[in-house]
Amino acid sequence: MSRKYFGTDGIRGEANKELTSELAMRLGYALGYRIIKKSKKKNPKIIMGSDTRVSGYMLRSALTAGLNSMGVSVDFIGVVPTPAVAFLTQNKGAEAGIMISASHNPAKDNGIKIFSSSGHKLSDDIEIELEELMENIESLKENMPNGDNVGTFKYREEFYYTYQDHLLSAIKGDFSNMKIILDAANGSAYRIAKQVFMRLKAEVVVINDTPNGTNINVKCGSTHPEILAKVVVGYEADLGLAYDGDADRLIAVDKFGNIIDGDKIIAILALDMKKKGILNDNKVVTTIMSNMGFENYLEKHDITLIRANVGDRYVTEKLKAHGLNLGGEQSGHILLFDHSTTGDGVLTSLKLVEAIRDSGISLDEKVKDIKDWPQKMINVSVHKDKKETWAKNEKIIKFIQSKEKEMGDTGRILVRTSGTEPIVRVMVEGREEKDVVRIVTEIAAIVEKELI
Repeated sequence: MSRKYFGTDGIRGEANKELTSELAMRLGYALGYRIIKKSKKKNPKIIMGSDTRVSGYMLRSALTAGLNSMGVSVDFIGVVPTPAVAFLTQNKGAEAGIMISASHNPAKDNGIKIFSSSGHKLSDDIEIELEELMENIESLKENMPNGDNVGTFKYREEFYYTYQDHLLSAIKGDFSNMKIILDAANGSAYRIAKQVFMRLKAEVVVINDTPNGTNINVKCGSTHPEILAKVVVGYEADLGLAYDGDADRLIAVDKFGNIIDGDKIIAILALDMKKKGILNDNKVVTTIMSNMGFENYLEKHDITLIRANVGDRYVTEKLKAHGLNLGGEQSGHILLFDHSTTGDGVLTSLKLVEAIRDSGISLDEKVKDIKDWPQKMINVSVHKDKKETWAKNEKIIKFIQSKEKEMGDTGRILVRTSGTEPIVRVMVEGREEKDVVRIVTEIAAIVEKELI
């Protein structure tokens, strides 16, 4: 069954246009109804957090109204990373967790991510069930409690410090004598990242940590690490660390200003964990987007790569299926299952710095032997109603097949749709950069012409 509201990472859209307060309230009703029916607790609670977008207040109020109306109470933590909600949902015994964020999307967008009581993202079946309930709100209202039996709303600032202590518990020793630049993307990491690194005695400089509700992700953070690279070089820092809007991603920068993506971060963590004897089965999970050069590097160190479809939920499924504890995406979503149930940018940054400290080898030296094949991706904006039709378009398919035949064993082509935006992503990887650039441009042009 196709889904009407949920995408690959919750519900997302432009605030007050696609993602309205009415829709959020209906979701609150539906989730509240399901919790009341399934829970054995007399006063069930959920954990809620938000990033720094101005529309978060509107959505928080609407979700809370729906949940409280069904008898479910809300413990609100304030502005926190998405993984804080996942962790605290499990840690505090809540029935579910809600994060209000559109992650790396522009500030005008917002989103709603829901976690189960175990701190994991909801299954497709539960999301479909919630959508069905959202379409039948009037019948749900018959089950509303009256008077003082409605749910409550409490601001639980102390839970923020529980999460902070959780992050610190994952690190042995401190980071004294290390100079680190942090880019908080004017988002969820604007407090927590600085605080944990300072508590670990690192010398810290923070940029983009003054959110105003509309500057989240604007030319900063993990999607725009160029300024961070300049600051790292200018301050002669050991490295830089960039988060996205809800701080579930990490991109790093070495002391020379080179950008280190998720593949390379995973490689560093994998070798560190293997050396310490804690990399389960000496295997990691990444996606079909990961570079072949990265895979070859892991093989040379006797680490096997397992590929999943794009999306951290699919990486999670593979990790669970194989009993593994490290995986992630080239974009910087990295899963450390020994410490978290979902991608956590701040946790990953702490573990990365710990690995660098323990080895005594700088970040640039750690990645120098990872020789990436040239890879280029073009995001093609298409008509929203045509996004999913690319795989059935005969002109597009035949053209891609001809280019695959042309590349043979010297490269690969990946075409996929964004789960949250009207975009078709075209990625080409190969040994020769000039061929990669030419072929990805040609395919993107065909996709745009056919689907605009």
